[in-house]
Amino acid sequence: MEARRLAILCSHLNPPGPNPSRDPTLRVSGCSSGSSDDDGRVEPSNLPNDCVFCKIIRGESPCLKLYEDDMCLCILDTNPLSNGHSLIIPKLHYPTLEETPPSVVAAMCSKVPLISNAIVKATDSDSFNLLVNNGAAAGQVIFHTHIHIIPRKEHDCLWASESVRRHTLKLDKEASQLVSRVRQQLCSLLPQEQLVQPS
Repeated sequence: MEARRLAILCSHLNPPGPNPSRDPTLRVSGCSSGSSDDDGRVEPSNLPNDCVFCKIIRGESPCLKLYEDDMCLCILDTNPLSNGHSLIIPKLHYPTLEETPPSVVAAMCSKVPLISNAIVKATDSDSFNLLVNNGAAAGQVIFHTHIHIIPRKEHDCLWASESVRRHTLKLDKEASQLVSRVRQQLCSLLPQEQLVQPS
């Protein structure tokens, strides 16, 4: 069990693939089968890949770029749900959130306050939704991890679920069993001292 935990931790601390640097030169995407030179720069030769975000990162597809740093890129969504709907995408390819190292998720999330504040002000919005569609059943269409920032205005009626009445959680046997199953899954991944102990 300890060996498995150590392997998971190491994989998150040292994710496979090229390490992005502060050099503004475009870097190879982890999903690319193309060639790169010794420092990771993309060769202008063939980089076959169907991932639209990887094509954008490599400069092969156009985008409306709002922000970029060594770890991530923020672009306007080409099929927006509202004016200013934007996407934060990592520069390396990870198909789902589970496969994205925590350091990459942290880098993406650390940009949310800065970028969302600018988007909300620029669109004269009241607030925003932060959304990740993770997996096909959740509505993920492009299998390259990304975070949606969706500007909102009062009474915009964007989500049908906003008119659905929410139900109070019943503190019963079923809820307790759910908590136990989630904790069991967490125990297999985390050191015991990080888990919340039942009260």
